[in-house]
Amino acid sequence: MKRSANISEILRPLADTPFQAYLSNAVQVADILEWILAQVGVSEVWQTSFSISEEFLRRLFFITKDKKVTRINLVLDHKATNKTLKLWAFITQVIERTYLADNHSKILLVKSEAGDTVSVITSQNLTRGNRHESAFISTDPAIFATLKAQVDDLITNHSVPLHDLFRDRINAD
Repeated sequence: MKRSANISEILRPLADTPFQAYLSNAVQVADILEWILAQVGVSEVWQTSFSISEEFLRRLFFITKDKKVTRINLVLDHKATNKTLKLWAFITQVIERTYLADNHSKILLVKSEAGDTVSVITSQNLTRGNRHESAFISTDPAIFATLKAQVDDLITNHSVPLHDLFRDRINAD
């Protein structure tokens, strides 16, 4: 987030509204994730994106180091494989499960240990950019359930699990 920006000027607390949206160049996806976790507590996270950057991974590293998430599940596009492989050593330190699929969606799903759910549909990849990006944020359980089922289907039926492929390759050598 830009140093001069205050997230409370862009978004209202989750408890105040089940639906909200923004268009801003002051908010990054990692800012939104940290903002959500501060409100709902320790959670499991599902993220989909076309690609991921080292800067975003650093933010996730500190989120996981602080034990704010129990598990991160990540789906990236197979067309970004070269970039993903360059970051592979770092990805494995931060994210438990990474998958490649024909994917251009940018979804963030958060489910807290207490059962709270938050869904975010955003235009931003898991990268740092100073462009205007938009997002829709919802605490509606039905929206979360629908998106989670669709992400689960993408993972189960339409993706390649990178961790398993790398583990099998290492064990074969």
